[in-house]
Amino acid sequence: MRIAIVAETFLPTVNGVTHSIRKMLEHFIDRGDEVLVIAPSSADPDESGLDDTIRVVRLTSVPLAGYSSVRVAVGGVSRVRRILADFAPDIVHLASPFELGWRALRAAAGLRIPVVAVYQTDIPGYAARYGVPLLESWAWQRVQNIHRGASRTLAPSTSAVRQLQAHGIPNVELWRRGVDTSRFHPGKRSRSFREGAAPRGMKLLGYVGRLAAEKQVEDLRVLADIDNTRLVIIGDGPLRPALESALPGAHFTGFLGGEELAAAVASLDLFIHPGELETFCQTIQEAMASGVPVVATGRGGPLDLVDSSRTGWLYDPGNLAQLRSYVVDLAGDDAKRAAFSTAAFASVQGRTWPVLCELLIQHYDETISDHALLRL
Repeated sequence: MRIAIVAETFLPTVNGVTHSIRKMLEHFIDRGDEVLVIAPSSADPDESGLDDTIRVVRLTSVPLAGYSSVRVAVGGVSRVRRILADFAPDIVHLASPFELGWRALRAAAGLRIPVVAVYQTDIPGYAARYGVPLLESWAWQRVQNIHRGASRTLAPSTSAVRQLQAHGIPNVELWRRGVDTSRFHPGKRSRSFREGAAPRGMKLLGYVGRLAAEKQVEDLRVLADIDNTRLVIIGDGPLRPALESALPGAHFTGFLGGEELAAAVASLDLFIHPGELETFCQTIQEAMASGVPVVATGRGGPLDLVDSSRTGWLYDPGNLAQLRSYVVDLAGDDAKRAAFSTAAFASVQGRTWPVLCELLIQHYDETISDHALLRL
């Protein structure tokens, strides 16, 4: 199969979208597919880890105002259309489409190529979180235009499926995310990490992700004074200085990747995720694969991932007193936490990336077949 992936963000940026794309590329190469990636340019693109058979076309981009690590591709539809026409894909995959994806959708329509659009980032919700209601309305219009124009939309959670359907988007199917159960595993628990983060043997309450407004990391302040615990903040982002000031007792690791990240996650006693705008939340799966119970907000992707009172707890959005009570409950009860840990680990077995990528190929095959029938 010839697959063109149009990515709003790509390497060297590390986030949920680029992680998913990388896992897909590995699977496609193993299958012998031919793959093209169209992505924004980067000041220092790192494609050293990609298979030599993958062609990457970088389009001129500019940094997003106020968020320099995010780059937005500029230009018109004609450039994308020429690239797609030259490659002649069987399917175009739009990864978290918004700006570049909108141009790619129109280019593919002109070439009569079927399109699968993967909804992964709640951009309208981000606009609301940043206090720009007019931008939120415009963003929803763009999301609707893209996904109504796609042959099929894939959403990562039942909450996201319902959200899109409520906005009148047809042909929405559920496609979850895989997790690397070899990399994220309880066996990666690190004594040295724990001694460095909590030299007095305190329980480690961890968060992993961007340090940005939409993640609501500041809500963790209600956990800062729980006896015999220490907050561990893994990640980086524009709010790091403010969070270090607000949470002076927390252990900030900065960005971690690879085995360092796997060891850090497995070394936590509880994983906390306060963000309310997650369409899925990959870090929750990675914590559970590492045998770490989760306390997360009961909205969006976490609703599908956390079995409340068995693998962790879901608290009512905005109810920080409830968040604190759930953390106190698990941090102070070793037997309950161990039972939740065992259940969390078991719940993600079988959700590997090869399994999820084969389901994606099925979506491609069905979309191509449906598109061919429409052209008859």
